[in-house]
Amino acid sequence: MPKEQLELLKKESQTLESNFREILVLIEQIDVLKALLRDMKDGMHSNSRPVHRDATQDQHSPDVLDEEMSNLVHYVLKKLREDQVQMADYALKSAGASIIEAKTSESYRNNKAKLYWHGIVFLNYEMPPDIILQPDVHPGKCWAFAGAQGHVLIKLARKIQPTAVTMEHISEKVSPSGNTSSAPKEFSVYGVLRKCDGEEVFLGQFTYNRTETTVQTFQLQHEVSESLLCVKLDILSNWGHPEYTCLYRFRVHGIPSDHT
Repeated sequence: MPKEQLELLKKESQTLESNFREILVLIEQIDVLKALLRDMKDGMHSNSRPVHRDATQDQHSPDVLDEEMSNLVHYVLKKLREDQVQMADYALKSAGASIIEAKTSESYRNNKAKLYWHGIVFLNYEMPPDIILQPDVHPGKCWAFAGAQGHVLIKLARKIQPTAVTMEHISEKVSPSGNTSSAPKEFSVYGVLRKCDGEEVFLGQFTYNRTETTVQTFQLQHEVSESLLCVKLDILSNWGHPEYTCLYRFRVHGIPSDHT
């Protein structure tokens, strides 16, 4: 095939990929909104109290309907915008954190995540490890490694004395497969001394419970006296998926070195 046609095909495939990703994001956002609306509906039913007035009149009152709709919109926007953790994330990519891939498990290779045209890969949905350092948590926006055990080395945005970590995964309500068996279960956290290649210091071992809230924060079990630039996340097991484990987002909290 002539070089010009290959270049044209490449540009068209990139445009197609971009449009397809935008459609996927919109679908995922709709699923999230549906889940939030279901949660709010359940909460409204559970918190409802007997009212000594004509229910039929309320149902047909435009003012009541407008107020309920306004409350619904504000609730959904609040849920989408709020940060439940309320602690600085020093493993945030946009703040300067990164993954040291040479000391991180290999990504799970799945040919089903690729589309080919005459032997050329023109759509690839495999996510890189640094996706776990970003706040965009939509179904499929995770880093996968083979099996139930793996590790990732994170270079933080700055030196800190770590105090807690946060693990986040999607819920079954928005999972395209209807389950979250690929979610991490047991995991350990280590601090790495001397510019990310020295001795590992055990900071704690925890269990992510997929039946509880999707965002779970864990206070570290062991303190370190010096500030660290690197943290190692060691996944020990998942919730039963036989092929791979998916990490959506991992955060590291602590005290900056200039505050100690």
